[in-house]
Amino acid sequence: MRDLLQRRLGAFEVLAHEDAPQTPVHRAAVALVVVEEGHGVEACGIARLTRWSAEPALLLTLRAKGLRRHAGQWALPGGRIDDHETPEQTALRELREEVGLALGGDAVLGRLDDYVTRSGYAITPIVVWGGRRARALRPNPQEVASVHRIPMTELMRADAPIVDRIPETPRPVLGMPLGRSWIAAPTAAFLYQFREVCIAGRTTRVAHFDQPFFAWK
Repeated sequence: MRDLLQRRLGAFEVLAHEDAPQTPVHRAAVALVVVEEGHGVEACGIARLTRWSAEPALLLTLRAKGLRRHAGQWALPGGRIDDHETPEQTALRELREEVGLALGGDAVLGRLDDYVTRSGYAITPIVVWGGRRARALRPNPQEVASVHRIPMTELMRADAPIVDRIPETPRPVLGMPLGRSWIAAPTAAFLYQFREVCIAGRTTRVAHFDQPFFAWK
């Protein structure tokens, strides 16, 4: 699996934020961490870890309810890029700070396309290999309410992605179903493109998708 992901990402031509239709104010990065799947009790329809299987999965978090922005929403570990940091360094730092997962630079497999948000961020998604090292996570309660492992098969559901139209924008709005819930762009854009490029082996772009109106702030 690691070799396959690295080959597909190596062959993928990334679109950087300079190619996006608007100029961002800030730069940020998120980590798409590939781990082994944990099965167990459910929260919002998504299994939290109690035991392990060999099926690969992605780490996803629920943001803490006390956060000033996007509280209680699904998210990938990530944050603003500090001065003199690369997106890869930011993604690994945020992984360590948010969920207690310390990985080296050799865990980075590649990038997907930048996504420019309505709030003025150009976010770079970094694909990272976590393997079995994600068994002992230590979520930061100030930022993360819970950590979940999303099986690759969940991303391949027949009802994914969710594409909608709203009166506030002429662009299609993207979502991804997740258990009995759903997740909005930009996180949905990263999950969808990961599915297309890394699992299905298709070159699929996501910059043209918009966020739902509630996520514009």
